[in-house]
Amino acid sequence: MSQSANSSTQKATRTATVERNTAETKIKVSINLDGTGVGTLDTGVPFLDHMLEQIKRHGLIDLDVKCDGDTHIDDHHSVEDVGITIGQAFAQAIGDKKGIKRYGHFYAPLDESLSRVVVDISGRPGLHMNIPFTRSHIGSFDVDLFSEFFYGFVNHAWVTLHIDNLKGVNSHHQIESVFKALARALRMAVEYDERALNQLPSTKEAL
Repeated sequence: MSQSANSSTQKATRTATVERNTAETKIKVSINLDGTGVGTLDTGVPFLDHMLEQIKRHGLIDLDVKCDGDTHIDDHHSVEDVGITIGQAFAQAIGDKKGIKRYGHFYAPLDESLSRVVVDISGRPGLHMNIPFTRSHIGSFDVDLFSEFFYGFVNHAWVTLHIDNLKGVNSHHQIESVFKALARALRMAVEYDERALNQLPSTKEAL
């Protein structure tokens, strides 16, 4: 992780690279929280790549993900472990959290679907998710795996995440609107508060 501070603003360059290798997956993730939304995604699970593209583009987060996983068995290990590794990279990149806004929220529509995501970079992992999927698969992708992705992310990014799909008929639209809302909520939460650059946003003085 690089944290070369700018002397006038005390802002850090918030980047990290994490490699995670197990008997089931080999993953490398690089992240830049202050990016422009560029990077290469190759998880071995095309629909997950499509969802991570939303985080890049709408969150303005540079993200490179390479995963070699046992998708010949199924997609479970790759999806969960990518969530874990992105979470680990996020936690490293965010650093000491001084000066961040901490909280973020966003409503994102996609045609008939509407989703709300609220995030707290709290230091306390928590996932509260309500997505009433209208079918079990999107193409060949099992929608149950999204909870595995999000649990992996929050448990290793140390964030609290509330996800609600408020309306939706098309399951592709449901989950894509969630990822668009997540991207914007993360973008808001990691932004610096220009009025409190050297302060930790917690009355506990710990996050």
